[in-house]
Amino acid sequence: MTTISPHLTWILLSLASAALVLASLLLTPWLELEPCHLCVFQRLLFMLIAVLALGAALSAGRVRFVLGALLALTAAAGTATAAYQSWLQEYAAGSVSCVASEMGPIERLIEWLGQQAPTLFLATGFCEDKALVLLGLSMAQWALLFFIGMLAMTVWQLRANR
Repeated sequence: MTTISPHLTWILLSLASAALVLASLLLTPWLELEPCHLCVFQRLLFMLIAVLALGAALSAGRVRFVLGALLALTAAAGTATAAYQSWLQEYAAGSVSCVASEMGPIERLIEWLGQQAPTLFLATGFCEDKALVLLGLSMAQWALLFFIGMLAMTVWQLRANR
């Protein structure tokens, strides 16, 4: 049985995550999508995964393990965020919302980032809207699958190189 080298695994994770970010940035204006706070937060998490995976590919030993563990935590946070947004989207329009009277930590972070770099982080939509559905899945559901896959690959890689 052939195994994939750790270096290649981390590079693939970094490239996949960067490709997802790039696709998000290109599709948003092209399809006139209005990303919500959770969408933009997931974009931020994919950016972080790309950087952590690249760092893991370029390092070795304990540093690689720490970066991989941080990547696993980031992918787990993305899984939870995408699952929550997918749950919000399954309710009838107007019955639930991610908009509250007070902004939580995610919303505050995204609002601040949106002021610093609007092209990357400006949130203008609602989390419960299914703005784009591909092959029967919303973008949040696709993100959930990607986060789960990245988490599984990371855990597998960390265990294989223990």
